[in-house]
Amino acid sequence: MRLLVLGNPVDHSLSPILHNAALAACGLSGSFGYRNVDAIGMHDAVAEMRRGELSGASVTMPHKGLAAELADRLSTAAKRAGAVNTFVSANDVVGHNTDIVGIRSAWAEARLDQGAPARILGTGGAAAAALLALEGRDIRISGRRPAAAAALLDRIGVDAEVVDWMDPAQGSIVINATPIGMNGDSLPSHLLEDMSGLFDMAYGPVPTPAVVWAGKQDIPCADGPAMLLHQAAAAFQLWTGFAAPLTVMREALNRR
Repeated sequence: MRLLVLGNPVDHSLSPILHNAALAACGLSGSFGYRNVDAIGMHDAVAEMRRGELSGASVTMPHKGLAAELADRLSTAAKRAGAVNTFVSANDVVGHNTDIVGIRSAWAEARLDQGAPARILGTGGAAAAALLALEGRDIRISGRRPAAAAALLDRIGVDAEVVDWMDPAQGSIVINATPIGMNGDSLPSHLLEDMSGLFDMAYGPVPTPAVVWAGKQDIPCADGPAMLLHQAAAAFQLWTGFAAPLTVMREALNRR
């Protein structure tokens, strides 16, 4: 079994640590690596899956939308999101979206308020997954380009309100579905100061400034590695048919 994570940048990805530990724990032969790819590289990787040279792949920014276009078939969740974060190669290439279950599981694990309003930041594949994971709540969404946020809502069909990027969070749980924080940059202070909780999907070598700030303020928080763990567990089961060894994967993540 040969698996990869595809994206750009992807060198920082913790997915190989998680999945190689899981493969070993389940006694499965195979490897999980990473590959920095552009759009052409994405086409090439999908072609490798069709030839049986790759068993599947994880997909991260900025290619989740392109991944949905390249798959031969889409799961119901991936089709609705218009975004794929997991390819499974069998007789064809099937696109799945395990980010949705990853968000729900990490949210519950962090004991974030299940009834609080949500403020989603971003307009890409991660934001699409957040909209679907939180559907039915009081949701507001912001992007650098308001038209992109409105287009995302129209495409997915989730009931939410587009608000300006500079509007305060007003007691909402802020869901960062942007790359802000990966390189040490911080979310805007007007969002942090007014939020009641944080779900920061971004991660890097160290906790993001927003996660650090939330911790100092005793604000409930789910971070990027927590989401990564839970979406990876769902992907592992799709690839192997084995229940993911969550404890082993969590320990590998904590040792990084």
